[in-house]
Amino acid sequence: MNVGEPLMENSPANSNETIIVGIGDFHLGTDVMSSIGLGSCVGLVIHDKEKGMGGLAHVMLPDSAGRTERPGKFADSAVDVLVNGLLEKGCRKSGMVAKITGGASMFKSFSGNLNIGERNTAAIKENLKMKNIPLKAECIGGSVGRTVTYYPSDGGRVMVRQADGKKSEI
Repeated sequence: MNVGEPLMENSPANSNETIIVGIGDFHLGTDVMSSIGLGSCVGLVIHDKEKGMGGLAHVMLPDSAGRTERPGKFADSAVDVLVNGLLEKGCRKSGMVAKITGGASMFKSFSGNLNIGERNTAAIKENLKMKNIPLKAECIGGSVGRTVTYYPSDGGRVMVRQADGKKSEI
């Protein structure tokens, strides 16, 4: 699979393959998933702890404004597509938890309404709250990019590698 190639929830993968979720894309299932180079974008993971599966979306903008193409691209539609996709796979909302990473301010001269990272993060949190999905962990903000790797079959473990070399598990 090529970086940037649109992902469908039934993308083929074997146990040794990591699915790369590009900007505006999402993936659902039990495959290891990763989003590379999250700056102001946010990696949104919704994990069902009971089923050992989940989804990752690489959210680029806070609001779809009614647009329906590329639902992983926008905070509001990304939450919807992950939650609804997991429900269709037999998950229960009561077993779902969320983790987020990214949302950096990549340009220090921008602040307030122009800080897309903060706006993405706030929009995701609000949409999770509206869906009653608890936010279990976050690694957000700052001014460095991040790469996130999600391991659904390993208890929903999420590893974050920052561009400054720091690594953490959330």
